[in-house]
Amino acid sequence: MLLPFTHARAVRTAFPSLACGVVQIAGISSAPDASVIARPYIDRALERLSHHSEGDFPEIQAWRRAFSALGLKPTQYRCASEALLRRLRKDGALPSLHPLVDLCNAVSVAFAIPVAVFDIEKVEGGLIVRPARGDERYDTFSGTIETPEPGEIIFADDAGRAHARRWTNRQSAISAVGPATTNALIVAEALHSDAQADVTRLVSALCEAVQSVWPTASVEDQDAA
Repeated sequence: MLLPFTHARAVRTAFPSLACGVVQIAGISSAPDASVIARPYIDRALERLSHHSEGDFPEIQAWRRAFSALGLKPTQYRCASEALLRRLRKDGALPSLHPLVDLCNAVSVAFAIPVAVFDIEKVEGGLIVRPARGDERYDTFSGTIETPEPGEIIFADDAGRAHARRWTNRQSAISAVGPATTNALIVAEALHSDAQADVTRLVSALCEAVQSVWPTASVEDQDAA
């Protein structure tokens, strides 16, 4: 059964160019090594970075405009793909965290599109990307509890937990993929002029990569409302 995922009407209205791809995976483990499959995507990103800084990419510029429209300083709160590209440019590599996360990060930098991944078992009901009310619970990796600012774009479940703050910029510790994760939800979002076509290509590449690493896993892509 697919985990319900959607965007609130307020988000769709404010950002009509938003394109989204959603993939649900069942039957993974932390055992495989995804580095060989991830390498070509990281090399593709490095090649692009050798010509231009990530801030010059149209995919990143679109997110910077969106963050500015939300009242966030784009150089203080960077979208997930910009943060990864910046790290890759400076370090020449990305940290290894979990084979699925590593794969998603590699595809994210290759396409310069934010990719969020959640442990489905830690999500109550469905997920909706919406403005925060200001009473949601957000669990940090340091163990503290935060409350998102009213109006901040969050990924919220039916229990009122915020699984990501500032539009995937900061993921909750609750649903982060870890050694015990077997089922995951992957969400890719883009706002630039070719967003829909690029998200479609990203989803196709990601599904193929996941099947290469976990041949017996169930991989389903779904339309995001």
